[in-house]
Parts: sequence; C-alpha cells; structure tokens
Amino acid sequence: MTAERLTVDLGAETGPFHGGASGTLYGLYGDGVPSRAVVEGMYVRTVTTKAQDGIQHPGADALEVLPPFVAAGGRDVYVYLTDIHRGFPYEWPGATGEERLATYLGSVRHQVEQAQKLGALRSHIVWVPFNEPEGNMFGTGEWSYDGVSWHTEPGPYFAAWQQAYRLIRQIDPEARIAGPNTCVLYPEVRGFLEFARDHDVLPDVITWHELSSPDEVRTNVAKYRALERELGIGPLPVNLNEYAHNYHLSVPGQMIQWIAAIEESKVDADLAYWNIAGNLNDSAVEANRGNGQWWLFNAYGQLSGNTVEVRAPHPNVQYTLQGVAALDRDKRQARVLFGGGSGAADLVVEGVDADLFGTTVHVRLQEIPWTGQVGASGQPLRLRDTELPVVDGRVSLPLTGLDEMSAYQLTLAPGGHGATLLPPSVSWRGTYEAEDATYTGSGYSKNGPEGSPSDVDKFATSGGHHVGGLRTGSDGVLAFDVEVPQEGTYDIRVFANSHNLADAVREQGPTNVFLRVDGEDARELRLPLGYKWAVWGHTDTEAALTAGPHRITLAAQDPDLGVTKGDAVVDKLDLVLRDGERTAVYDAEYAALGGGARTSYAHLGASGPGAAVLPQGGTVTFWVHAADDGEATVTVDLLGPGEGRLTVNGEELGRVQRGAVPLFLAGGINKVTVTGTSERLVVDRLRVAPSGGLLPARSSAAAEGTLTGTAKVTAYPYATGGKAVDGIGAGPANTLTLTVTAARAGRHALTVRYSNGEQAPATHYNPDPVCRHADISVNGAAPHRVLFPTTFHFNNFWNLSVPVTLTEGPNTLTFTADELPDFDGHTTNGYGQRSAYAPVVDRVTVTPLA
Repeated sequence: MTAERLTVDLGAETGPFHGGASGTLYGLYGDGVPSRAVVEGMYVRTVTTKAQDGIQHPGADALEVLPPFVAAGGRDVYVYLTDIHRGFPYEWPGATGEERLATYLGSVRHQVEQAQKLGALRSHIVWVPFNEPEGNMFGTGEWSYDGVSWHTEPGPYFAAWQQAYRLIRQIDPEARIAGPNTCVLYPEVRGFLEFARDHDVLPDVITWHELSSPDEVRTNVAKYRALERELGIGPLPVNLNEYAHNYHLSVPGQMIQWIAAIEESKVDADLAYWNIAGNLNDSAVEANRGNGQWWLFNAYGQLSGNTVEVRAPHPNVQYTLQGVAALDRDKRQARVLFGGGSGAADLVVEGVDADLFGTTVHVRLQEIPWTGQVGASGQPLRLRDTELPVVDGRVSLPLTGLDEMSAYQLTLAPGGHGATLLPPSVSWRGTYEAEDATYTGSGYSKNGPEGSPSDVDKFATSGGHHVGGLRTGSDGVLAFDVEVPQEGTYDIRVFANSHNLADAVREQGPTNVFLRVDGEDARELRLPLGYKWAVWGHTDTEAALTAGPHRITLAAQDPDLGVTKGDAVVDKLDLVLRDGERTAVYDAEYAALGGGARTSYAHLGASGPGAAVLPQGGTVTFWVHAADDGEATVTVDLLGPGEGRLTVNGEELGRVQRGAVPLFLAGGINKVTVTGTSERLVVDRLRVAPSGGLLPARSSAAAEGTLTGTAKVTAYPYATGGKAVDGIGAGPANTLTLTVTAARAGRHALTVRYSNGEQAPATHYNPDPVCRHADISVNGAAPHRVLFPTTFHFNNFWNLSVPVTLTEGPNTLTFTADELPDFDGHTTNGYGQRSAYAPVVDRVTVTPLA
C-alpha cells in the first residue's frame, strides 16, 4: 500500500502566525493553579471564565484570574456573565421573564462596575452577556424568558441583547462585548447580525461554539466570513470559545487536527470545559506539570513567522493525518506540527529556499506522545536528528510507525556546519494492552469501548478498552508477557485509573497493587486517581531485564507485601529503554528568543545546527521538565566569551556559570531564561541531569509542629510516617507552626507535601473539586497566599513548591487559612465553593534555589 503524503510548501505563505488555538474555558482556577510557568509555557492567548463570584462552579473568578493571566502573557479574558448563576440551564431568579431580565441586568451592572477597580487591566476583559441563549435564557425550558425559543421568535432575545450591550457601554465606553455565543453557527445568526448592525449594537468579537469536529471549523469560519461580506460588516475577530470533546482532549494526535484547522482560519478558540476547572482543560497535571497535550501547545506556541500551506492526504477530513507549519525567515527555521494518522507516511517539504537553508538542511523529528489526562509528560521525544540534501528545493522524509494518538514536530534549519547529531531519546519502546494480557483470579471485567470517533463524549483510551478486577477482596493477577531486545534497565509505566468517588476508593484513596517481574522483585504501586472512570494517568517504576521474554504481573495480593485496597482499572503497560546518561538537552537555536536575540548557524561544532546569539538584554528561554521537586545539575553551554544572568521561574539566580551548577527545579515545568549582560553572548544549549546532595535540603514533619485550635495530628496511611496535620484554617486561631533550619540565608524553595480531597456539590456533569489555600508566614512576616489544587483524596499526597526568603539557622513557618470573601470583601459563597481550610500538611522541605 502506498504511504500517505503530507506536503508542506514553504513557498506558499498564508499569513502571520496567529496562535489562537491555545485558549481555555475555565482552565484557570486562580493564581498558581495552574502555575504561572505552566500557563506561560502553554502560550495561552484567551481565557473564557465565569463572572466574578459566580456560583456556577468553584474557582475561575474572572477578576481574580485576570491579573496573573496577563502577567503570564495572556491577552483577553472573556467573562461569561451568565455564570453568576447556578445550574445549566441557568437558574436566573424571577417570576416573569421581565423580572428575570431586570434582575440579571442588575447583576451585569454590578460586574462591569466592579471591574473598573482594575484600572488599565480591564482593557483585557471581553464581556459575554449571554451564553448559548437558544438553550438557556431564550430557549424553551423551565428557565426560559418566555418559553419560546429565539429561533422561533427572536424579538425578546434581541431586545435583551440591546439592553445589556448599551448598559455595559454606558458604564465603560471602551468595553468590548462578544456574542451571540450560540452552541453552533446557526442560520439564525444572520438575523442577529442584521439586528445588531441596524441598531448599532454589533459585538466587538463574534463568538460561537464548535462542539463539532475539526473539519467543521474551516467550513463554518468561511461561512461566517461570507455572511459578513453579504451584510457589510467586519471583518470582526472571531473566538470559537468552546471546542473539542473528551475523546479529543489530552490526546496530541487528536488536538493537532483542531489546531491545524483553527490556525488556518486565523481565529481564537478556547478548549471546552467538560471536567474540572484549573487544569487547562486536561493539559495541566497537579499545579505545575504538563501532559502530552501541554507539550503540543508549547510547541504550537513557539511557531513564529508566517504560516505556510500544508496539503494533507485527506484535506479537511477529521481523524486523518493533518498538520500546521510556519516559516520564520529571521530564524531561518521551518517547523511542522502534524499527527492524527498511524503507520507510514511521507513528509515532503517543498519550496526550501537555498538562500535561507543552503543545500543541506538539519532535520530534527520529535514525538509528543499521549500520557493520559492526569499523566505528566517529559519533553517531546527525539526520534531523529540528521542532515538531508535539498534536491530541487525539496526535502523528503519517509516516516514509519506513526501513532495516531501522538503528535509530531519536524524542525528544519540550515545544515552542513558540523553539528553533533544526537541519538534518539529512547532506544526502544513497547506497548502492551491490558485487554490482551492474561487475567487469572476473580473479579475480571473487560470494559469499553471508551471514546471513539462515534462516541466523542467518552475518554480516549489506548486500544479502546481497559481491564478491571484489581480491587479490595480480589485475588486477581493481570500478567503481561513482554519481550525486550537487549539487557538493560527499563522504565515500566502502568497506565491506570481509580475514580476518586467510587465506593471502594473513598476510604483508601489511591488503589495499591503489587508488581513483580518473573515472579521476583516485588514492589507496591499506587495507581493514579482521577475525577471520573477512564481518566488515565500513569505510575512509573523500573526494572533490570535481560534480553528476551519476561512476565510482568500486577496483582491484588502479594505474599510478602499485603493486599489491594481500592478499585482500579488498567489501560496498558509501556516499557522504555533509555540511554544510560539520562541528560536532557535543550538546544538554544530551537528555544524562545527575545530582546533582539537571534539564531546563528556559523558556529562549527555546536551541539545542534546553530546557537543563539544574545545582545545585551537579549534572552533565550527554555521550557524544562523535572521529574520531581528538588536538586538538578544544570549546565548552560556557551560558545566564546560573554556574560549573562540566569533566571529560573522568575527567580534571579545570578551570573551564568561556565560548567555544571546545582539548581532547584520544581517538579514539572520550569521556565529557565538566560539574559545577556555583555555586548554578545552565544548560548549553545542547556543540559539538565540528575543531581543530589549539593544543595542542603532540610525536612520537617508537620506532625512534629506546634498546633493551635482545631489543627490536629491525624492518621493518613500514605503520609510520611502515617500521620499528617488536618484542621488548619477556618480562622487565624487554628494554625500549624514549624521550625525549619537553613544552612545559609537567602532564597529557598519551600516544598509542601499536602493533600486536598475537598469537593463541592455539582449541578451537572462537571465534577467540582475545590482548591484550598494556605496563608504561609515566614518568621512572622506578612503571609504569602498559596493555592493548592485537588489531589482527589485526603490520603493522596502531592508536592507543591514556592519560593521563600529564609535567614541562616532556625526559621518559623506558620500555616493558617480562612474562607475568602467575594470581590467586595464582605459577602461569601453560599455553596461551599471557597474552602475555609488549608490542605492537610504532611511535611515541608526547604532547599536553596542555587
């Protein structure tokens, strides 16, 4: 069978790179959830979120997320004014339609007036007066204005739109307003636009939802643009402020199809909110980690220059190989993001300009694999690093073994400069589906099929099925028969899930199972929790294997270690053989450049095809993954003389050293920036390797601290030593105070091991976990407020690190909390959506940042 062909034409530019696909609906909970590095590194352009102090869901309050979002490089915050209410359809109060509308407009007035307190920041607000009006306030249901759909009789909706529009503009003449915000681009939108045009109430941004498929994005945007031309309006900015389904979200190979369509249409778009707030719509894990989808958007956000024509083998057909590409003439680089197909394909790049690239190009191919909705991912895998001749302006790259759940990035740069060609990130990989494994014992179930093109509301699952049976009281054993090509130490990654609210999981938290290799080397694994069934994460371990066949078992009982408590489903098992060195390399010429920094390909012997040349004030920024919070060895490789300074996650760490230095990296995503301080500094690459023992880390158990009021030591099996401190908060009288010792004065990472299983009652399909916060005071100073995302159970502990300043010797840390008021400082949330408590605290560790 002939391989499919994806053709990229660098000679056919289609306009400036827009970056609009990286928007999020309810993706930000508050400052720190997710972390600023995660938000900035995903290049989030727009956020759609609820009205300030709305009671639709916990968190995501517009005026609270706006300042940190703008500080992280964000552009616009779209405010769903309707989400001030509970329920969907919205439960707006009033006995009649007129009464409901009058009360609602009073709420609109309050929202817009209090936003004026933000000063210049309010220029980033876009007000959305009505959301899906055809199914809510102006539909046919119980909570409708008059029980008549605006599809049938649009008069009441149009009049309400006009009143809301003029009210907002009366309060803030510079305000931007978006609509009609329908769930699809209905034909009736024409009537809305005609009315708005004729009454001078046209939206500043046109919004609708694409809860459809990627192949409808291009079609509908083109249809809307034609409508504008017919009506003599615009062209207006467009935001498709809800897109994609559960089956697509988290899956790079699915999401690249959406991204390609959205980028080609040059519109903004926000990922849909089907699950929990504050995780960038299944992109962020914990507070500071990214999954495969996050790394896809990180790559997408770093496209620059102009997009170019991409000819797919099946143009504009979903669930097929699709792509987006950009050419940056200043950088002399082209990047192609593609995916959605499996097996073999030919990637052909045409129009390769000899003046930019020469006669040889340096080609780097990376894979961005699926790692689950709640499974963290390292940086993309390097599959190939090579140099290829340019023949008649064309470069061809045959591809095999494509995974339809993965996305891929191809980067072209000038070659022929003696670059060191890097080996693949991993030597070998194997995947083994749980439904193909051998199960013995009681309780077996083969579950599925899960998400598919014909059932997009369900979650993506490797192979479509998964296996249950490892639960409390079971004697089940799930056996994977594997074969590996050579002797070595292999990573074993078990993709699994436990629903945090399942009966057998509520008591224990993470489900524990027992892994053995060929009946030996027993170890206990705790499998990931999720907010629903079939929400996948992974638990990792490693084992030394000889070449040949082996049997890896997951069991609910082990004669040496105990029995399973909980209930889990298993999706697959991955085996990975990595190089022994385990050093991550980030080449500067592929990193994000600013302040006049430029790429250069004139440095013979650079690690990649080139280097980054920084003038004074120029910057090169690397997005660096760390497996855990703690010390790492970081090396900035420089070429020639020059000076610079190093910043990690916004913390200035001093002069760039020549050679390896130990630095603290937060588990997950780290923003590492080198800034030139001399006239010229040439940065070749950044290397990150494991390290330990050079930065003195000191830990203190919370159970050994001083407690006041309701704070108490409580048994938690998975806490350190089986005990942690609960009951901190609900007022300043209920505190935990710990003494930590610093070897020297200065900036330190404070790593808090905590749990948070609080969840508010939900009104519909979204689970509503609640972030807790702690006000942390160091040596009696003014407290620093830290937001802690859900861990899905109070017996499931994660780490969260924040920077603090310590003095040499003993330092006191005091934790407290109280329920936070609404924006006005007086009223409070009546639905348990703002916790009065700090998280359960297990222990704290302080480590110098450098």
